[in-house]
Amino acid sequence: MNNPIARARRLRRDQTDAEQRLWSRLRNRQLDGWKFRRQVPIDQFTVDFFCPDAKLVVELDGGQHTTEANAERTRIIETDGYLVIRFWNNDVLTNTDGVLLRILETLRGGTPHPTPLSTGERE
Repeated sequence: MNNPIARARRLRRDQTDAEQRLWSRLRNRQLDGWKFRRQVPIDQFTVDFFCPDAKLVVELDGGQHTTEANAERTRIIETDGYLVIRFWNNDVLTNTDGVLLRILETLRGGTPHPTPLSTGERE
């Protein structure tokens, strides 16, 4: 699908369980008043969650994601001036509060530049 807006709409409609769980806790400024949007086109990608005020991108990764592809995607998005943090779907489903805490710490400046999860933290 070449139309980024149509793709974003489809992705919003067909969310994964992890995306649904995280969105239920990010929407309506529930996380300390921060505004988030979901499935937002940025550059050539559609990012999972985006906080415009902080220029923060939150990406959720499942088994279909490779470390190399994620690294390249992150590099391109960060070149545009955004900060990207990643979580495994399994972490969102089993440790939602911990994921939200890490997002909040990043928003408050407690994590200067988060890196993707290590191999040992995968689902």
